Amino acid sequence: MEKLTIRNIKTILTAPEGINLVVVKVETSDPEIYGVGCATFTQRYLTVQNAIEQYIKPFLIGKDVHNINDIWHSTIVSSYWRNGPVLNNALSGVDMALWDIKGKIAGMPLYQLFGGKLREGAAVYRHADGRDVKEVEENARAFMEQGYRYIRCQLGTYGGKNQSIVSPIGAPVGAYYDPKTYMKSILGLFEHLRAQLGWDIELLHDIHERLAPIDAVNFAKQLEPFQLFFLEDALPPEQIEWFRMIRQHSSIPLAMGELFNNPNEWMPLITNRLIDYIRIHVSQIGGITPTRKLTALCDAFGVRTAWHGPGDTSPVGHAAHVHLDVSSINFGIQEWNGFNQNIQEVFPGCPEVKNGYVYPNDKPGLGIDIDEKLAAKFPCENILPEWTLARLPDGTPTTP
Repeated sequence: MEKLTIRNIKTILTAPEGINLVVVKVETSDPEIYGVGCATFTQRYLTVQNAIEQYIKPFLIGKDVHNINDIWHSTIVSSYWRNGPVLNNALSGVDMALWDIKGKIAGMPLYQLFGGKLREGAAVYRHADGRDVKEVEENARAFMEQGYRYIRCQLGTYGGKNQSIVSPIGAPVGAYYDPKTYMKSILGLFEHLRAQLGWDIELLHDIHERLAPIDAVNFAKQLEPFQLFFLEDALPPEQIEWFRMIRQHSSIPLAMGELFNNPNEWMPLITNRLIDYIRIHVSQIGGITPTRKLTALCDAFGVRTAWHGPGDTSPVGHAAHVHLDVSSINFGIQEWNGFNQNIQEVFPGCPEVKNGYVYPNDKPGLGIDIDEKLAAKFPCENILPEWTLARLPDGTPTTP
């Protein structure tokens, strides 16, 4: 096989939806062959860009693009300290791009290199939010009319909004919420939704790690009668031992993992069968290479995949999800944010959803590209999202 080497690595920053995205473009010694990958870490996108440009790029120039495994392992240990979100995302961009290149060289869509399809399309879930239960119901019905059969339901986003908060004098500005009020409102929400929407629609909910562990245990028990498809991120990664107690007190399916960076975070949950769905952010753990290994591990322990797919994953990352989804035996569900017109123009080849299923295209590699000139028209802004500044009623900063 003719040697093909890495000639250049570019970091492209863009925000077509107002969300900071990081895309990596790996150019090869053949000017006609390149690959793209997702390295999005929205809240620290400039740090990821610096890691790629100043450290990973010089390390990889001249390396053989065929040797993905060697490149992944040598790069992740080259900094000695590893398994952090910045370097993992930086490496993910390169890793996805190299898989994209491999598919293009083979003349096959990536799912073929993973062993072919197990399903033609992957079922997705959408997010229905609202200011009150009626608005959530209306938004859920709108998705149902479009053919979606899985809907995640929130009330005033994470932790709830418009609550009566009494804080100390001089309390700092932040995204305040009351955990007790939040729990009561969500129980009322699902009671309303089941009464109005029935039991044929699959409903999900994301706690977003906003409860104390013992409250999460009780909340999972109280939600059990509503037969959720899964309850997401009941606990922060620092408190994963509490999943054992949730499991002992409730049969509600559990999904966890979007904040994970390190194998030591997910291994106990999987091997002890304490969760039902793995929810990792694919770029957060280093890209396609480690995700395929994680998929196989989960399959051995009866855990299904539900990759994190919010707006702060680029369409390149979403394309990678779809190739994994249609080729993995233990696929469960795919989170789906949807693409506006700007996104679709900046990223030609975006996966398409029809009647609640997302489909990969049959182009070689990931099947998606980026229009760099158009991407430049949507610059990123170094502003933290408000929801990351979560605080309890007394002003205590807490996990967002």
